[in-house]
Amino acid sequence: MKKLITVTVNGEAYTREIEPRMLLVHFIREDLGLTGTHIGCDTSSCGACTVSVNGLATKSCTYFAVQADKGKVETIEGLADGAGLHPLQQGFWEKHGLQCGYCTPGMIMSARDLLRKKPHPTESEIRWGISGNLCRCTGYNKIVEAIQFAADKLDGKGA
Repeated sequence: MKKLITVTVNGEAYTREIEPRMLLVHFIREDLGLTGTHIGCDTSSCGACTVSVNGLATKSCTYFAVQADKGKVETIEGLADGAGLHPLQQGFWEKHGLQCGYCTPGMIMSARDLLRKKPHPTESEIRWGISGNLCRCTGYNKIVEAIQFAADKLDGKGA
């Protein structure tokens, strides 16, 4: 039996009738066509599917879309301000925090959650904050630098 849900995604409300077992990642990608959220492992181990649900970083591959009913979801597509990049997106660009880019959307969404909780994280806090996200290409140093860049930029001290 399908369920009617209404979810606000990146500031826009969507009402859909869905199967109760539909995962949020599939709702975002297939029903809404927002393909920036990636499917990596389907077990919540890699973090490629991380989005923000009601302000908290959430692995959408193990979160049912019905759980987001009447809630607010933000994906990587919702971060940029028009043509301008969000400081985290700019940091990954400027500091070369990516190689293949597959983990990047989830990594950025996790980093955003970290910076909301801790605007001035240490390197160790950054590494802990993104520990639920796997990158198979980098050694994480450039990712850490990208997040530090964004923290400075969000504070008004950045380049």
